[in-house]
Amino acid sequence: MVQQVLYRALVSTRWLSESVLANRIGPSLQVLDVSWYPPGERDAQQEFRDKHIPGASFFDIEECKDKSSPYELMLPSEAHFANYVGHLGISNDTHVVVYDGDDLGSFYAPRAWWMFRVFGHRTVSVLNGGFKNWVKEGHPVTSELSRPEPAVFKATLNRSLLKTYTDMVENMESKRFLVVDSRSEGRYRGTEPEPGNEGLEPGHIPGSLNMPFFKFLTEAGFEKSPEEIRTMFQEKKVDLSQPLIATCRKGVTACHIALAAYLCGKPDVAIYDGSWSEWFRQAPPEHKLSEWKRNKA
Repeated sequence: MVQQVLYRALVSTRWLSESVLANRIGPSLQVLDVSWYPPGERDAQQEFRDKHIPGASFFDIEECKDKSSPYELMLPSEAHFANYVGHLGISNDTHVVVYDGDDLGSFYAPRAWWMFRVFGHRTVSVLNGGFKNWVKEGHPVTSELSRPEPAVFKATLNRSLLKTYTDMVENMESKRFLVVDSRSEGRYRGTEPEPGNEGLEPGHIPGSLNMPFFKFLTEAGFEKSPEEIRTMFQEKKVDLSQPLIATCRKGVTACHIALAAYLCGKPDVAIYDGSWSEWFRQAPPEHKLSEWKRNKA
């Protein structure tokens, strides 16, 4: 079998800084700030207006989603995604670099990386270390807003990278896919509350394993090496040669698992887009494992 040549999932702050200084930002290279924070904590758009990577555009994940869904951040349609990123100057020939300003170094960037991939765009990378390290290392920032020339983007949904509630129910019987949950251990086990005001109790899908997403990052906010990540999967008995689905609360940090596996040469991890938010509301009680009610009794 011929091994697939994977596009680089990460670019360094040095590489991007050299690209910015060489005025390479344009039709062939676009940079997106994909930051998002819970209401009342930080204002992602205002922070972008105050300071961002020169030439970057703001990717508003609240605008680029299925607004008709009762769940928080479900994928938009092909047409919606194509129109949205096209207005950001992105064509099918553009190398897209995504980053966010989270204190961890990376939070929403892997979600945007996966969104481009699930809509058929191969040339997309995450800025390793995020905006946190870009600033820390003294790379240039600006408050000047860019106005990229609109481009034509054709989106083609890659259904193999996306799982629905129906798919997850079927997998309960077939067990064809191993399911890995990226939330913290306490939320996975049901001993700590879920964040937000959606009325979700903590717990997990039966049969799923737990790999908290932040453990794929170093203390400084960079992705750990492929060797370290591969060891982490092995310790959790996650066989990267087998089909894999990643889940979390709303389909965001699950993408860290997909990125980590990609760095180990596995590009086909699927994301359960509805994740625990959907599963908790739709699945029967016996398909929701939790210590929450027992502890509250």
